Order: sequence, then C-alpha cells, then structure tokens
Amino acid sequence: MSSRGAHKSRAEETAVVGEHSRQLLKAQEEERRRISRELHDETGQALMVLRFHLETLEGGSRSTEQKARIHESLDLLDRTIEGLRRTIARLSPRVLEELGLVAAIRRQVALLSKHREIKAQLDLPDDLRWLDHDLQVAIYRSVQEALHNAAKHSRAASFKVRLLSVGGKLVLEMEDDGIGFSPRAAQQRGFGLTGMRERALALGGSMKIRSEAGKGTRIRITFPITPRSRRSGRGPLAHMPAA
Repeated sequence: MSSRGAHKSRAEETAVVGEHSRQLLKAQEEERRRISRELHDETGQALMVLRFHLETLEGGSRSTEQKARIHESLDLLDRTIEGLRRTIARLSPRVLEELGLVAAIRRQVALLSKHREIKAQLDLPDDLRWLDHDLQVAIYRSVQEALHNAAKHSRAASFKVRLLSVGGKLVLEMEDDGIGFSPRAAQQRGFGLTGMRERALALGGSMKIRSEAGKGTRIRITFPITPRSRRSGRGPLAHMPAA
C-alpha cells in the first residue's frame, strides 16, 4: 500500500473511531437525562409529599418537643431536596437547553461563587446558539467538571473561564489558583479529566493540562470549527473574540 493510501486509511479509521465516540457520548447524555427525569418525577415528588406530611404533623402537634423535632426534620429534608436539585442539574444540561451555552456557563459560575466564595472571571462571547448541540454539551460539561474540581479539590480563591476563536478553532481555557495536582494522579483519583478528554477527542479536538503543586491548574481544550459544528451556518466567527 502506498503512503498516500495508508494515510487515507488511517484518516478513515480515525473518522470511524471519532463517530463511534460521538455516538457513545450521546448515549451517555441520554442516560443522564433518563436518570435525571426519574429523580425529578419519582424521588423528588416523593420528598415533596413527605414534606407535606411533616408540615401537617407539625401543625397538628401540641407538643413543643415534638414540634421541634419535626422542624429539624423539615430542615434536613429541605437540604436533601436542594442537594437533589443540584444533582439533577449536574446530570441533565436542561439549563443549557433553556438558557443557551453562555448563560448556562454564567449560571454555573455564579453558583460556585455563591456557595464556595470563589472569585470568578469570565471572558465569553455574547451568543453561541449557532454551535452544534454536541459541541455545546461538551463545552458545558467541561466547564462544569472544572468548576467542580476547583470547588472540591483545588482550594482555589479565584477561577477563570475564557472561550475564544483562534484560526478556525474554538478554544476553551479554564484556570484556577489552587493547590495544583499531578495530572496522572488526578486521573487515577477520578477528577473527571478522562471524560473531558474523551469529549474533546470525540469531536476532533484535544486537551492540554498544566498543573504544579502550589501553582494552580490550567486546562486548555481545543475544538475544530467545521460545517458540522454549526447548526445552520449561522454565527460568524467575527462575533467571537479573537486571540
């Protein structure tokens, strides 16, 4: 086989693997949506019914001690319901579909700043609704995972998210000033980096991580912008910040 034929064969094989990975990610997202719906429709509704019963008991009780215990139970139940809502939000990117990518990212960052007191800096385009849905999900999930790591592992005081176009590519940069980590150790401990890399590769992109102990973490994910990346050819790159 000639070198040209071998190159074509490798390219075709890469395209097939990429398409299989893309379909696998779609299946994973659909499974997340199914679990999210079940949690909302079954578990969530059951908890709300339980809350109604506790309120009824509290209102009908004449015992101060019993009322106090019921009130404590209601507080615990409310925290459980709020935790369930956060879990549902992480499982299903409903906010992405309702608000769009940019607003969804801003909301995730606002929640992080509120609950973890982490200062956030954003550099985002005004609108990315023209992007293919799979690419929007990949970007949203990557930001979501990086934010989760910053809140849970890095002990960061500040976090930056930047999305820009460079030479026909979409570049997502996320950086924190936390304690840093060894990328190899982070993958073993389940920091979600493998999933981020797989999403990037499935869409023909790549991911680079730079992290050192005490010097924070920087993640750079690059996605090619192809005709498939656009929903209907809208959204010229002129609307996006260039490097």
